[in-house]
Amino acid sequence: MKDFDHIMSVWQDQPKKDQLSVDDVLKQVKKGVNSLSRKLFWNITIMGITLSGILAVMLFFVFNAWQTYLGIVIILATVLLSLLVMLRDYRIISKHDITINPAAYLQDLKEYQRNRSKLYGRLYYIYVLMMSTGLFLYFMEVLQSSSTMFKVVSYTVYVAFILFSTFYIRRQFVKNEQEKLNLIIDRLTRLQNQFD
Repeated sequence: MKDFDHIMSVWQDQPKKDQLSVDDVLKQVKKGVNSLSRKLFWNITIMGITLSGILAVMLFFVFNAWQTYLGIVIILATVLLSLLVMLRDYRIISKHDITINPAAYLQDLKEYQRNRSKLYGRLYYIYVLMMSTGLFLYFMEVLQSSSTMFKVVSYTVYVAFILFSTFYIRRQFVKNEQEKLNLIIDRLTRLQNQFD
């Protein structure tokens, strides 16, 4: 009997699996999703303003070289494509109410995470290449009457900014966004497993 009591006491001392509170998890998930959708909303707003500004430059300024207009068109196309991708992501993030169908919402979040990973992988470099090409063509005429030293400084600052954005800011942004998404997906997965 002593052995049985000892086994019972050891068994009862085992840590119990944490049961997640559905309300707490849903509040945390909604808070995280609201944060992501708010950030996307402001990014969309800024891209819309940028698109309008670039379009205004193209329509209201007169340039002598066709390369300048080509550069502006390339920049416009790049910003427009980026805006469309952000709108699609915003729709994916904010289209569902999590309380209606959590399993479908979890799948949408996983799809969003895969798409964002792909976007900040290969597509980011295409975006930078297109923007750089467009700006180079634009700067050819704009900086034409500038001194050689000013041109060198301008192009150096631009290349340094692109490199800094690519190798530091982009990594930090992707890391922070992935952490938020992983936390939301982990909470929903744990909640789903709790009911399976």
